[in-house]
Amino acid sequence: MDRVRIDSSVSATLVSWGNAWLAGHTGLDVVVDRLEGAAGPQVVAAHTAGGVDEGTLRAFLMDRRIEGLSSLRLALPAPGDPLGLTGPPAFNGVAIDAGQAAIAVLPGRCFGLVPGEDRRGSSYSGIRWTVHEASTTPPDLPSLAEAERALTAAMRSATEALLAVTGPAQGFPTAFHGGDDAEGTLAPGYPGQAHRVGALAARLALALRLADERGLTAGQISARGEALRDLDRVVRRARVAAHHALV
Repeated sequence: MDRVRIDSSVSATLVSWGNAWLAGHTGLDVVVDRLEGAAGPQVVAAHTAGGVDEGTLRAFLMDRRIEGLSSLRLALPAPGDPLGLTGPPAFNGVAIDAGQAAIAVLPGRCFGLVPGEDRRGSSYSGIRWTVHEASTTPPDLPSLAEAERALTAAMRSATEALLAVTGPAQGFPTAFHGGDDAEGTLAPGYPGQAHRVGALAARLALALRLADERGLTAGQISARGEALRDLDRVVRRARVAAHHALV
């Protein structure tokens, strides 16, 4: 099945609510309901000697919990920036193509879960997670405090750069100033700072996705693109730091 990149941070939802479940702050049914409410049915496909073994995400998580699943890590990589990934190359490549992954941490081993669009027929639409062997080496990530400082500074710099670009697309999209973003809502059990950083980073991520270049010159597009790329890097780090604050 060809992988279709999804425009949703479903991996962040899995990591946030999955860690809350592992820490005893919520139940597994709530985790699955949260994911299915956001993106439809969730299935997991793992390659075995006999072919592909497919089952529900709920069953996969429960089985891994019995095997000692202790936490979930978030990866939000981009080409040239494998944020949250430590190998092996096969897993890194698939996760970078998807722009996201969740890593299940067990005693002595890790599994990478990479989401893709799952469409069957005219009405079924959900998420199909593929399982990959992942390195047990922890990624080098900023602390939550470091991520918040960097996010504040980057937002200020990006705002100044974007406002210097004349045209209808200057500044942040209106969506940035909106209300709650479900993707940025962390699960119960996370500290207040993590909720604050995660929510701000999620709104900025949405603004980056909605950035509009219509009516700009080539030079303005280049200047805007550089500002947004710098901000994207910091936003992804802030989101990962926030989601790891419960681990």
